[in-house]
Amino acid sequence: MSDQWLTTRHDVAEIPLSVVEQATGEKLTGEPEPEPAEPPEPDTRNPDVVALGKLGASKGGQASAAKLGPKKRSQIAKKAAKARGSPEADAC
Repeated sequence: MSDQWLTTRHDVAEIPLSVVEQATGEKLTGEPEPEPAEPPEPDTRNPDVVALGKLGASKGGQASAAKLGPKKRSQIAKKAAKARGSPEADAC
């Protein structure tokens, strides 16, 4: 928490009031909520590199699964099911 927040809030009713105003997008006096000051940053990444990264990501899981044998894949699946707390993991 910042020190400014502690010094500017004197009434406990102001916190819920600000939550309601933020949720509705307008102040309770009827005036519209001011727009955020800063627009989001533009994407500065190279589009060609991003496209190549997406291609590799879509192939990565399939390629690693193809390298594994059925026994190893089964072990990995059982470990994942156990980590999720799946009831089928206890039956195995």
